[in-house]
Amino acid sequence: MPLSPMNALKVEEWDNMINVNIHGVLNGIAAGLPIMEAQGGGQFINTASIAAHMVGPTSAVYSATKYAVWAISDGLRQESKNIRVTIISPGVVETELGSDITDEAAKGFLKELRKTALTADAIARAVLYAISQPDDVDVNEVIVRPTASAF
Repeated sequence: MPLSPMNALKVEEWDNMINVNIHGVLNGIAAGLPIMEAQGGGQFINTASIAAHMVGPTSAVYSATKYAVWAISDGLRQESKNIRVTIISPGVVETELGSDITDEAAKGFLKELRKTALTADAIARAVLYAISQPDDVDVNEVIVRPTASAF
């Protein structure tokens, strides 16, 4: 999540985000889909972000990759009759994510947002909710935000 303004032209950072956030999801689907189809079912849980639903300054590329996760997941859901697909879209979470931000303004912005961050446990409970549903119930998306956060 190396946030930066577009005019910083951090093309290598953009490529890394695309490789991890989009290609990583596609590779996971490619590895799991044949197995799930052969066994007649399963569930993918893909992590998008609140950034998939809103774009802010310095987050255009990150948001685009997370929207791609959302779009890929929803497309897979529509194509799959026996495979459940859930997208978890967290708001700000206490994590090392963003430690690679090289733009000082973006780093400061994230530091402020983290003052009201969710814990990893909150996200784990959202995943547990999605996977604990009966086989005929597909929780398509869960958006989890800190109560005190506008994002």
